[in-house]
Amino acid sequence: MNLNLKDKVIIVTGGAKGIGAGIVKALSQEDAIPVIIGRSEEDNVKMLTSLNKGFQIEAELSDPFSIERVINKVIAQYGRIDGLINNAGQNDGVGLENGNYEDFLKSYHKNVVHYYLLAHYSLPYLKKSQGAIVNISSKTAETGQGNTSGYAASNGARNALTREWAVELLKYNIRVNAIIVAECMTPQYETWIETLTNPTESLQSITKNIPLGKRMTTVEEIADMAIFLLSEKSSHTTGQLIHVDGGYVHLDRALANA
Repeated sequence: MNLNLKDKVIIVTGGAKGIGAGIVKALSQEDAIPVIIGRSEEDNVKMLTSLNKGFQIEAELSDPFSIERVINKVIAQYGRIDGLINNAGQNDGVGLENGNYEDFLKSYHKNVVHYYLLAHYSLPYLKKSQGAIVNISSKTAETGQGNTSGYAASNGARNALTREWAVELLKYNIRVNAIIVAECMTPQYETWIETLTNPTESLQSITKNIPLGKRMTTVEEIADMAIFLLSEKSSHTTGQLIHVDGGYVHLDRALANA
């Protein structure tokens, strides 16, 4: 499907690995111009070399003072921004019982403060292009997970900001939506699985509870939804929290035994 994204300048945070990399590849297939933002220049460049065109900026997004610099570099390179995909983050295990004030605030900076700042500094250019924002979020805001207060709270904020921005930006015809991810096999997820006592058995116990196909969501499935939400094909969709999860969050758990 031609999503009419040719030569659109789209920022993708965390675009070198996992879901971000999947989105960058999908954008490239649509002949868009992905701008990869990530903390490792080596990883960014490696991803960039596999694309027809694009740009990369090394940045530590948990540093709030880096964000304006990122946007200024994009504008210096292309002079426009047509879309923003806020994706970078880390399920960092800052819990309630074993967490503390400093780590909780750090988790917010890792996972949601840069969502706000990137949207804030991109906004003058998104107004000109009538672009779109897609926030990648997580089921943890709705289901909880245990021992991850910082990440869960950040995702609750991501969801709330999606709705708030959708309202605030109506007058500019800027659409804002979120994709809620549940069980998706990414490098970060693989690392987490390997920390468990019985990784293979643990993964099997998770996938059997995913109603549609009894399998993990793929990075490509998240990416396909993301670029659809950026495109004019979703021109009357805004303020939505869209679950791409095989029914994991909302369908009856009894289906695990079906």
